[in-house]
Amino acid sequence: MFRTVDNPTAEILENLRSELRRGSLIVAVLAELRQEQYGYTLRKSLEVYGISMDEGTLYPLLRRLESQGLLVSEWREQDKRNKRFYRLSQQGEVILTQLLLDWEDLSQSLEAIQRSHTDPKQESSAASAEAAPQD
Repeated sequence: MFRTVDNPTAEILENLRSELRRGSLIVAVLAELRQEQYGYTLRKSLEVYGISMDEGTLYPLLRRLESQGLLVSEWREQDKRNKRFYRLSQQGEVILTQLLLDWEDLSQSLEAIQRSHTDPKQESSAASAEAAPQD
């Protein structure tokens, strides 16, 4: 998924990637749990979208999100085994909606920053907007 870097900055890059991934995983898990799933099916459904997560990351995250009131869970028997099913709570739906709006705003801002450094027209537009008088 990520490119590798072989120099002294590799450790810094890896730490920053971990921070970026941590927040993204929360949004992905909340979004996938709009429909009830148990841990294994959640892992598989995330993998379909290119997000892999080991059990040692997933289950503590699910417990934390549940303790925060963002998920609800229930033990049920399926295929002759007890499984814990998770789904988004009402509070989780509200939080997910806001996080997705925040994600969109941030994504648009980052894209604008990236364009301003690659497209000279965008750079002059950004400078013009910055110099424009505010009401």
